[in-house]
Amino acid sequence: MSSPRFPIPQGTLDMLILQILSLEPAHGYGIAQRLEQVSQSVVQINQGSLYPALHRLEQKEWLQAEWKQSETGREAKFYSLTRSGRKQLAVERKSWARLTGAVQLIFDEGNG
Repeated sequence: MSSPRFPIPQGTLDMLILQILSLEPAHGYGIAQRLEQVSQSVVQINQGSLYPALHRLEQKEWLQAEWKQSETGREAKFYSLTRSGRKQLAVERKSWARLTGAVQLIFDEGNG
């Protein structure tokens, strides 16, 4: 029996983070929870992958961060998309649609 979760393809994490933050600002733990919830537990990100990705996206100026009080009353670093982050998300969505469309064509080959 296969596991319900599997490693996400290289380069996909950044796109998923941008998508989650396109809806509303969130802190790291909130981003991880939302990814798991929306993907029905297929996508589960560990801190060792998430926080370096957040820092990388912040360095690229696709995210900005601000310390705020979280739901628990503790200070947390909340991330939000910048204008260039929104532009990058649009680029990522187009690329992903093109790739998944091409993969679907390959899978459909011989089934028609």
